[in-house]
Order: sequence, then structure tokens, then C-alpha cells
Amino acid sequence: MTANRLGLFQAFGVELEYMLVRRGDLAVLPLSDEALRRASGGEAYVCDVERDGMAWSNELVAHLVELKVDPPARDLAGLAPKFDAEIAWMNGLLEAFDARLMPSAMHPFMRPEAETKLWPHEYREIYESYHKAFDCRRHGWANLQSAHLNLPFADDAEFGRLHAAIRLLLPLLPALAASSPYQEGRATGLLDTRLENYRGHMALAPATIGAVIPEPVYTEEEYRRRIFAPMFAQIAQLDTDENLQQEFLNARGAIARFDRGAIEVRVMDVQECPQADLAIAGLVTRVLRALVDERWCGLEAQKVWPAEQLFATLLATTRAGERARLEDPRFLEAFGWCGSNCEAGALWKKLFEDLWPADPARPADPDRVALAQILEHGPLARRLLKKLGPRPERADLEAVYRELCDCLAAGRLYGV
Repeated sequence: MTANRLGLFQAFGVELEYMLVRRGDLAVLPLSDEALRRASGGEAYVCDVERDGMAWSNELVAHLVELKVDPPARDLAGLAPKFDAEIAWMNGLLEAFDARLMPSAMHPFMRPEAETKLWPHEYREIYESYHKAFDCRRHGWANLQSAHLNLPFADDAEFGRLHAAIRLLLPLLPALAASSPYQEGRATGLLDTRLENYRGHMALAPATIGAVIPEPVYTEEEYRRRIFAPMFAQIAQLDTDENLQQEFLNARGAIARFDRGAIEVRVMDVQECPQADLAIAGLVTRVLRALVDERWCGLEAQKVWPAEQLFATLLATTRAGERARLEDPRFLEAFGWCGSNCEAGALWKKLFEDLWPADPARPADPDRVALAQILEHGPLARRLLKKLGPRPERADLEAVYRELCDCLAAGRLYGV
């Protein structure tokens, strides 16, 4: 590992993905290349546009863009206005195409088999290799938007402590961040349909994703031996062009990026506005700090959890969100819960009260206020289901998701 890397919780990388849709009917528009070219002010097609500590970039499909803080920020507090300003700027550019940005983790009526177009410019060879191996005209590839949180580590010891904490927390994240209850016009019965699709999107090479929850490995050498080596061996059968033998092939819910000295958390759905995403990221980092500090249980107790056991809890929160029943007293004890069972939402409320008390010096802390509203009214998926029900009319879906686009443009939460 490289010397002088940032240590635990010394910086935070946040990446948010958005779709480009037509303003009127919300049809997906594969014009991210044109949008980024206009954003760069040049004639050439580009993959990235950097703007004063923020950056826009392309993704695998041509109707998707990513907005991130670049370089990683030293504090999450106060980032939401920067994201809001960038979204306003991009929406202004998109007016020329009769387009706008749409939030939430899945388009509610997109049909990927007919509407998918891959990014056609630089790095297209990588995307074409993915398509050749897995067929990207599916919801787990072409219809998903997530929020990524990148957290640094300086050495093997810090990696082990951070990886143990992240593994333990991953199963609880959909209870806070699920925003994808609809697919092709109907409720799926799940709050986090994006994650359900995602966990099967690389089934032809299962070593690339494992049980979504990473294996209990806590050193770089062990990670390369137990995760990377089987993954690369398996993908070689599908990747005849040898474009995918890289760390980014790892599709677990949290991935180690040893080239960057960071772990990227990928389980969270993107929300209706950056204020919601950053509020969630704020509580997630507070819980991870407490776990790393061994507030409720020691490091060795955190390390022993098998991926398959944690995955069972992840399935429960994927389906029921904050209403998922948690019935393993040992798991609850690891987060300071004294009872034998509870709903996931109740555990999150306790963690919020314990770790984010009101600050008299900042009575209107926007991140804390947003999080309190999410915990009171439920994750975005719950609020959408309450408004639309299981079988909404197309016109009603369009109306509500247009309102989500308005929430993104205005930087406000939906339905609270």
C-alpha cells in the first residue's frame, strides 16, 4: 500500500447517479455524451467534466450520468448545496434537449430490452465486454441508480477494522435508503427492487458478486486471494477480450479499492435530492465510526459474521425496508439494542438518537432535520407506495415521478 494515504474517516467520497429523461413523458434519453460535451464547452466527446471540486461523468448506459465530489470532501456537512448547484446547472444545459435529470433508484416504466444504449465513446470497449458477457439490456444493468459512499483506509489494520464494520452494517441500509418499489409500471412487492435486480445481474460469474455481503476477509493479501483471484479466474471464461480483469469488476455491496486506498459502499439507492442522500450518508458514517471504535462490541465479534447470515438480513430489508423484523439478538446487540427483536426502522431511530443528538449551536442542521423526516415517514420507497399503491395508472406514475424530478431540482424531500 502507498504511504501517506488518508486514514479512517479523514475524507468522504460521494457519488450520485441520475437518469436523463424527456421533460414531458419521462422517457429515457440516451444523450449523456451530448450533455457532457456541452458541459465541457468543447467539440469533443468527453467522459468527465470537472467543476470546482465537483465532477460529472458517464456511466455504462447512455441515459445515465454521475455527479460526485472530487476530490473527496473532508466533511459531509454542507455538501448538499454544492450538489444542488451542480444539478441546477446541468438541468439548465439539458433544457436545450427538452430533457431533465430524474432521481430515485429505478425508472418506474422503462423497458431495458428495448431502450438500452451503451456509452459509445472512450472506454466503450469495457462496456461492450460487460454487454458481451452478461447482456446489459436488463434492469440490473440499464435501469438502476445508486449512491456510493467511499471511505479511506491508510493500511491493512485500518482496512480490516473498516471492512468488518461495513459488512455488519450493509444489511440495514435498505431500511433507510430503499427508493425503488416499481418496475415496468407495477409495484414489485419489494421496497428495494434495484438491489434485488442487482444481486442477480452477474449470475453467469457468481464469484464477481458473491452473496452481495463481502466475505469475512480483513487484509489485502487475503482479499486478493479469496475474492479477486476466483473472480478473475471465472470472468476469464466470459471476457475473451481481457478488458474486465480489474478491481472494478468486483460487484459486492461494498468493494475494496486498494488502488485508491478506500472501500466503496454501494448498497444505497439514490434518493430524491442530495440532501436526503447526504443525510443518510451522515448517519451511516456515524454508525461505522461507532463500530470501528468498538462502542457496542469488539472487533473480533464483528469479524466472525458469515456473509450468508448477513445476506439473510439484507434480503429482509430489501423486501420490507424499515418494517423488516430483526430477530437475531446477537446481531441487535452488536448495535447496542437490548431486546431480542425489533423492526429495522426502530433500530435506525435508536442509532440516530444515540449518535446524532440535537446540537443547540445548530438547531436547524439540515442533514439532521432531513434524516429525522426520513425516519418519521419512512424511506422514499414507502412514501411512493403510500401515494401510488401497487397498480398505479401510467398517468399517475408520470405525475409522481415528475414531482420527484421537481424535488431534485429544488433540493427538497418528497412526501414529508
